[in-house]
Amino acid sequence: MQRTFRLTRSQDFRRVRQSGKSYAHPLVVLIAQANGEMKIRVGVAAGRTVGTAVKRNRAKRLLREAMRPLIPSLATGWDLILIARPALASSTLTDTRQALLNVLKRAQLISNSDAI
Repeated sequence: MQRTFRLTRSQDFRRVRQSGKSYAHPLVVLIAQANGEMKIRVGVAAGRTVGTAVKRNRAKRLLREAMRPLIPSLATGWDLILIARPALASSTLTDTRQALLNVLKRAQLISNSDAI
């Protein structure tokens, strides 16, 4: 995922976590909030429940890579936070991409025809 699409500031993470709408899946949690701009920004997080630092970093890399091809087909004007769950550390890229498609469709940020 390119840096221009990343949500990096802690106050942005805090704003989205406090007032965004969440959508859960066994592998990932999506929190979405409109940002009033014409771009989409994605933040990725993995807490200690995911495992050691190696597992947390792998989970974040998986989420970023699974999200990269989906960004062009997403609705603009949203800030998204993807939070890894413990099962994500041992899942595959295909499973991760399917989990993301599931939560993005439920959040109505991507349509069935846009999906890869």
